[in-house]
Amino acid sequence: MKGPIMKQSPRHLEWVKVKHGDREVTCFIAYPEVKDKATAVVIIHENRGLTDWVRNVADQLAEAGYVAIAPDLLSGAGPNGGNTSEFTTQDDVGKAIYALKADQVTADLNAVVDHVAKLPACNGKVAVGGFCWGGGQTFRLTTNNKNIKAAFAFYGTGPEKAEDIARINCPVYGFYGGNDNRVNATIPKSEELMKKAGKTYEPKIYDGAGHGFMRAGEDPSDRNEANKKARDEAWKRLKDSLKKI
Repeated sequence: MKGPIMKQSPRHLEWVKVKHGDREVTCFIAYPEVKDKATAVVIIHENRGLTDWVRNVADQLAEAGYVAIAPDLLSGAGPNGGNTSEFTTQDDVGKAIYALKADQVTADLNAVVDHVAKLPACNGKVAVGGFCWGGGQTFRLTTNNKNIKAAFAFYGTGPEKAEDIARINCPVYGFYGGNDNRVNATIPKSEELMKKAGKTYEPKIYDGAGHGFMRAGEDPSDRNEANKKARDEAWKRLKDSLKKI
């Protein structure tokens, strides 16, 4: 499969395997060049799997001063027990993503949160952010992990049950493209549920941007200027919000 090429980076980048139970989750980690311990950010990929674009996001977060870890939630689901990189078509990746069991995704992500929090370079604080399918998983993870300090859901839908929302223990920041009605139609319900539960939910809609504007906004061939504008504004908001942790 072709996609954005991973850029060269002056920062330390590495692959690790996070083990829990009988699972091994392949993860990409980018380390910041800082003097002190740093907050970590778990990045949950889109329905495209763990791509070079996601790895670039991790590197950009490391550049901003954070330990960034991006798990491949398709670990073991690829051909011959491989990962995202073993699939030959994007269609096959998508089918595999939506075939993942929810409990397995939760267990994988909880293991990754625990792993990165204990790294010597981490100060113990962990935030989570995800895109598209990963945006929905980001929102969902907050209902299953009380150690997360902040969540950043990019164009993903929120949980629909009040009992799930009640378990959220951190602020949730939402990022949505104005031309993404499928997802945006779910925002009022999330606002209602979060408000009733006394939780912090701050959705922001970027006018004219489409679904996936963070990726599209970095693509030179994308002709929608609103995507680039949204990407730049959302990236600033993400970094500003991370500073509050």
